Formats: sequence, C-alpha cells, structure tokens
Amino acid sequence: MQAFKGFVIKEFKQIYRDKRTLLVLFGMPIIQMLLFGFAIRNEVENAKVMVLDASHDQVTRQLISKIDASNYFAIEGEIQWYDQIEELFQQGEIDEVLVFESDFARKLNRGEKPTVNIITDASNPNLAQLIQQYSSSIIVDFQQRLADNSKLQRGGITTNVNMLFNPKLESVNLFVPGLIAVILMLISALMTSISITREKEMGNMEILLVSPLRPGQIIIGKVLPYLVLAFVNVLTVLALARWVFEVPFRGSYGLFLAESLLFIFTALALGVFISTRASDQQTAMMVSLAGLLLPTVLLSGFIFPISSMPVILQWISNIIPARWFLIIVRSIMLKDSGLLLVWKETLILAVMTIGFIALSVRSFKVRLE
Repeated sequence: MQAFKGFVIKEFKQIYRDKRTLLVLFGMPIIQMLLFGFAIRNEVENAKVMVLDASHDQVTRQLISKIDASNYFAIEGEIQWYDQIEELFQQGEIDEVLVFESDFARKLNRGEKPTVNIITDASNPNLAQLIQQYSSSIIVDFQQRLADNSKLQRGGITTNVNMLFNPKLESVNLFVPGLIAVILMLISALMTSISITREKEMGNMEILLVSPLRPGQIIIGKVLPYLVLAFVNVLTVLALARWVFEVPFRGSYGLFLAESLLFIFTALALGVFISTRASDQQTAMMVSLAGLLLPTVLLSGFIFPISSMPVILQWISNIIPARWFLIIVRSIMLKDSGLLLVWKETLILAVMTIGFIALSVRSFKVRLE
C-alpha cells in the first residue's frame, strides 16, 4: 500500500512539472466551454436585409421600420430592380431581400391581399429558414396590429417565400462544402506540423541540415507529399459531392481547383509555421487540434452563422483561413460566382499564405542560429 501511495504521489508531481499537461487538463476544457457556449447559437441577430419597395406608401414604410427595429434584422438599403437580387446574394453581403408589390396600402384598404416576397440565400439552409420564420412572424404581428386598430377589415398580407440557390433546403449543400475546408486543414496543417516536428524530435533534422540540401529544399520536400495528397483529396471530395451527395455545382471547375490549391498552400504554410515553433510532436498536435480544428469547425461558418456570434468571436473568425475559403467554395458551387465576386476572400488567403511563409522562414532561421 505504501508503494502504491508513493507511486500515485510521483504521478501527481510529474503532471505538475509538465506544464503542457496542466495546460491540457485545465486550459482546454475552459477554452472549449467558452467556444461552444458562445459559438453555438440557433438564433439570428442582425441579418442584413435589402428592400425592393414598389409602393413607397405609409404601410410599407411602417412595416420596414418594424423589421429594422427588431434585433433580428438590419435594413441595409433599397434596390430599384428585381434583377439586382441574385447579384447581391452572389456578393455574399445580404441575407434577405423583401419585395413589396405596388399599391400595397391601397390594396390592403380595399380588402385585397397584397404580397410581400421574402427572398433568402438558402446556400445556408438553416440560416435561411430562421430568417424566413422571423420575417413571417414580424409580418403576422404587424398585420394583427393593423386589425386591432380597425385599419384592416378583411383581406390581409400574403407572404411568398423564395429560397435561392437551394430551393429544397438540403443540408448537404451546407455541410459538404464545409467538409472540404475541414479535411484540407486537417491533412495539410496538422499532418505537416507533425511530420516536421517528428524529424526534430528524433534528431534527424540536424542530419538533414548538414546535408547538401538547403533548408528551403528540406521544407519543400517534407511538404510536397501533403500538397499532392491534399489536392487528390479535393478531387475525391468533389467527386463524392457531385455524384454521391448530388450537391449542385454551378460555377467554374477551374476556379474551384485554383482556389482549393491556394487554400492548401495556406494550410501548409500554417502547418510549417507551427512546426518551426513546436519542439515535439505532442506540442504540434495539441496546437493544431486546439488552435486549428476546433476554430475551423466552430468559427468558420461551417455549421453556425458567424453573424449570430458575439462580436469578439466575429473578430477572431477573421483570422481563421477556413472562413474565407468556405465563402469561396459555397459561392462557386452554389451561386456560380466568378473571381470578380470572390476576389476579396482570395486576396485575404493569399496575404495569409505569404504571412505564414514569412513567419516560418524567420522562425526557422532563429532555430538554426
């Protein structure tokens, strides 16, 4: 019994001395609790709405003001033509468009049923359904208030719902493009960081550094297999998405593959940077899983809408490469967006890639010194 007691005390002391183990035991549950608690939201906040008002009467203005006053929506402005709607959604800046028919108030006063068309971007079907439900509820409440004030004797407001890019609201159209980002990040960043730190941990890196190979050639040699593997996975996932899950592909295959290659470079550069800072595989794996996998799933918009998260998490999501790649993938696959509509996200990924490469080279030189 005394031997067992001494063994347990020794294990406690060993855990206490290992700062990384303490970080995992106490730090990770707190981080996970905060991320899951704040990121997992089933409500909508400040969804961006544009209005096409062909009537411009008192009733439509009151209804627009009521929608704008809610915490769920923010009216961004008005458009003049119906043809502008699809382009607005392709740009990814708008969540909903409300279309009011002409002579809205007069038809309502005559006992007719004027129509409000609720048009949403259903490339994210969960968000589109929530937005449509909230909009319909506000319109029903507005109509009830008109009836209570004796301003509405008969008839009422009719709502028509139109889900663009995913009219059947199939969830695979949301999750399959997101899985591409998760898989590429897992293979490229995680496996690269572990591969290079394994050489350092086993003492092989010093042998490679004194060989005729230059440091850049060593890194490229270690990274190149994962570049090929990741690109093969892009082709495999794309084939599964098209022919197994029947996710529509409306855009350019060439642009999609080029953007995927850019994201692979971003993830590889990030993996190399992690490997230059980590001293062993355990540290690299912990940083990759905690710092990449969880944020990629929770803060990229893969499952939960970013607009519904607290402001601080929205800021943090801007440094998650998968967030920008997800916008690109969904825009190309579901909305037939071209490079002119995703240039901003492309530029952000390119800047991130260059930044990670620069940090990796600098860290690698410091380690050599």
